[in-house]
Amino acid sequence: MTDIAVLVNLRARRGSEGVGGLVQRFLPRARVALTRSLDEARHWISDNLRPNPPSLLLAGGGDGTITGLLNELRAAGVALPAIGVLPMGTGNAWARVTGAPKPSVALKQIAAMKNDLPPLRPFSLVRVDGKVAPFAGTGWDAEMIQDFKDQLAASGPLRSQQAGLRGYLTAMFTRTVPRHMFGGGNPRVSVYNMGDAALTVDAKGHVVPVPNSEKGALLYEGPAGVAGAATTPEWGFGFKAFPFAQKVPHRLSVRVYGAGVLEATRNMFKLWRGEHPLPHMNDWFVQKLRMDFDREVPFQMGGDVIGLRRSVEFDLAGESVQLVDWHKLSRMVKA
Repeated sequence: MTDIAVLVNLRARRGSEGVGGLVQRFLPRARVALTRSLDEARHWISDNLRPNPPSLLLAGGGDGTITGLLNELRAAGVALPAIGVLPMGTGNAWARVTGAPKPSVALKQIAAMKNDLPPLRPFSLVRVDGKVAPFAGTGWDAEMIQDFKDQLAASGPLRSQQAGLRGYLTAMFTRTVPRHMFGGGNPRVSVYNMGDAALTVDAKGHVVPVPNSEKGALLYEGPAGVAGAATTPEWGFGFKAFPFAQKVPHRLSVRVYGAGVLEATRNMFKLWRGEHPLPHMNDWFVQKLRMDFDREVPFQMGGDVIGLRRSVEFDLAGESVQLVDWHKLSRMVKA
């Protein structure tokens, strides 16, 4: 019998106590937590999940909620259960990639599986300083996330109008882009391979080896508007920032974009769609990699900015996570 637990982040953009009522309606035997802070989630995990881990954990929130939940489970020594992402956040990268429907539909589909687990899709994880996430990086992406959050905090009664993609783009064009246009330009980065020889993609998208890319090799030295690693194609809002993620099993997809902010703005829709090739875009598939910057840069993991870094080491986490494949589940339920 599938033992189901459900956590809903009430502080997420679409988090609400009404979701708890939906859980009671469709999954009356599920263990439910409606939380407003990481501390509340941590206590729930310790008191309810660590003694009796669920086989399926449904998590309502954005990418930051899911990333925080994964790390709290790991810290509590709870083996990662299968996780179903309920899209209640802002960007919802993992929810989009796995095809998650709105929560009421998702819960109904899970209920239709009765005592069986739904179809699952494996995802590797990026690890930085012992923490894991579906994506992590430095540069404009981290700045835009912080600018977006600062804009929301200053919006007052207009907050709801600035909470989605419109607000994200507004923050980008009114805060992030102007700052770079009149600032000191992109930082410079040195990228070193720290694992087995690196791979890349050619102009046709074929995986090919990188010459002279053994452990310790310098893969790139130059400007970096955005630099990061991922195991999932999207950042959120449908932005395919890492279109080749999962193309090479057991490797991180790493990208460094060296163009200036004006060229990036002109190519925004190409970048959004994940078009390839693009000038100044560098791609690698690695097990472990280090980036050294010439100045401190903002750093984000799973959509949450966690401070400034001058050097970052990314590697492939030893564990992976099984996410509910909502695309397949929807087809099964309709069949």
